[in-house]
Amino acid sequence: MTVRLEQMNSEEFQQYLNFAINHFADEQMKSGNWEPQEAISKAAQEYEKLLPNGHKTEDNHLFTIRDESKEVGMIWLAQITNEKGFIYGFNIWEENQGRGYGKQAMQEIELLAKKMELKSIGLHVFAHNKTARSLYDKFGYIEKNIKMEKAL
Repeated sequence: MTVRLEQMNSEEFQQYLNFAINHFADEQMKSGNWEPQEAISKAAQEYEKLLPNGHKTEDNHLFTIRDESKEVGMIWLAQITNEKGFIYGFNIWEENQGRGYGKQAMQEIELLAKKMELKSIGLHVFAHNKTARSLYDKFGYIEKNIKMEKAL
């Protein structure tokens, strides 16, 4: 098993964007941040703001993660400053999870970031996503901010 990152083409980007908007809306609802009636439109607005030119938005690198010819997921690295990157999206498709693809993709994106001369990479993970948090912990990512909330 050898993972490689390939720049997304237009078709892959549209598929990803449809998935991402729905997934982000769902995660925001699970976290109690958004109401169902507003979630999809808010998520679409966020993606429009972050990627105004789609997969060709400057300083944004959207990749399809492949194992040989099979698509196993996607990862999106944005260059925020000359020294800082941010992973806005990282998904291993459900049927491919638990096979080491996530670990290999993280290694590949970190190699790319080093080639770009980035000094750090940030990311966001929802508190309820224990699988992702565990992966990021193993790669040495540390919590920088913790937002807490209590429903009354």
